Amino acid sequence: MKVLVIGGGGREHAIVDALSRSPQVEKIYCAPGNAGIARQAECVAIRETEVERLRDFAAERGIGLTVVGPEVALAAGVVDCFRAAGLRIFGPTKAAARIESSKEFAKRLMAKYAIPTAGFRAFNDYAGALAYVQGRPLPAVLKYDGLAAGKGVVIARTMAEAEAALRDMLLDDKFGEGKVVVEDYLEGPEFSFMCFVSGHKVWPMALAQDHKRAYDGDEGPNTGGMGAYSPLPFVTAEDERYALEKIMQPVADAMIAEGCPFEGVLYGGLMKTARGIEVIEFNARFGDPETEVVLPRLKSDIVDIFCAVAEGRDTQLEWHDFAALGIVLASKGYPGDYEKGHEIKGLDRVEGAVYHMGTRADGGRILTNGGRVLFVVGKGRDLAEARRNALADVARIDCDNLFHRTDIGHRAFDDLER
Repeated sequence: MKVLVIGGGGREHAIVDALSRSPQVEKIYCAPGNAGIARQAECVAIRETEVERLRDFAAERGIGLTVVGPEVALAAGVVDCFRAAGLRIFGPTKAAARIESSKEFAKRLMAKYAIPTAGFRAFNDYAGALAYVQGRPLPAVLKYDGLAAGKGVVIARTMAEAEAALRDMLLDDKFGEGKVVVEDYLEGPEFSFMCFVSGHKVWPMALAQDHKRAYDGDEGPNTGGMGAYSPLPFVTAEDERYALEKIMQPVADAMIAEGCPFEGVLYGGLMKTARGIEVIEFNARFGDPETEVVLPRLKSDIVDIFCAVAEGRDTQLEWHDFAALGIVLASKGYPGDYEKGHEIKGLDRVEGAVYHMGTRADGGRILTNGGRVLFVVGKGRDLAEARRNALADVARIDCDNLFHRTDIGHRAFDDLER
């Protein structure tokens, strides 16, 4: 089978890597791809949102399966476009992807179907939103209603922070024109629960947790994620069963009831609060960087799973029992302004897996080409060994413009020590 992967980051590199392990795959294309992906797939110069060009490419090359990585492609309707042409594609329709592309849609769905989540109000005017926040206790959770590359959420602990965030989102249109959802603040450890979903069928994946803050100790600004690990010692089997039976399965059923059945990866961003497991957010695709530590643990042939989901058939998932922990190497200045074009050396000395997130090739050299640049994954019998192996590989990489966190997984280690 020829397979096309849409996207060009670390998540897509992990998908390409998983596909390369399947004996069913003859050839992998990736659009647009990156310098690391180019070593395992043929990169195609088509952007994720050019849905008609992607469709035409798939038709011309006889692509048997297309896998969608980024949310922008889903929101652009790539799945609808492919299906209209009779092409097999893995991912939700534009209508179903609203569970990510509209925070308000997701919150109203959860309220209607009694899915446990924080209370909320939606606003499209600055004055109304500010007055509401001023009348409530801090901290306030402020979420831009549309897509914001993982950076559209602010936990405002002071009124000054709240005012600045609301100004960004509603007056200055930092992420585009849209509404803001103001949520009650919840407390507890967050974790990512990704499930393969095909209508009523829901297959859970291994749990993961990412780290959003830029610096050690969970300090600094929010990012798209600075590292992740799997499994999670603080989530019990009972917690996981509750999340599957009371959150993920009911949401899949609710999407059918609302006339937009979900097919693809439903990502639950969940929190273990004092009241129990509650929903922070939903995404309509693989998480990034969680995918880079979850898919390496998948023992089953991922092509079987993708095809079963796309066709509504039954399938089974098997997992390796080793731990995986990954560390992001990001450009200095990220998530703010940063430079591109710095050479990366030492990749040939790395012993584990490295997924490229934002790189480009310049002849024989690999250069930085994004905010998050590389994702270094360590495996081990337990999380401690996985982190040691990941940090050892990070030390083998040489670039004068990259930084990383050294404490990925600290919540799990703290929990184990208790």
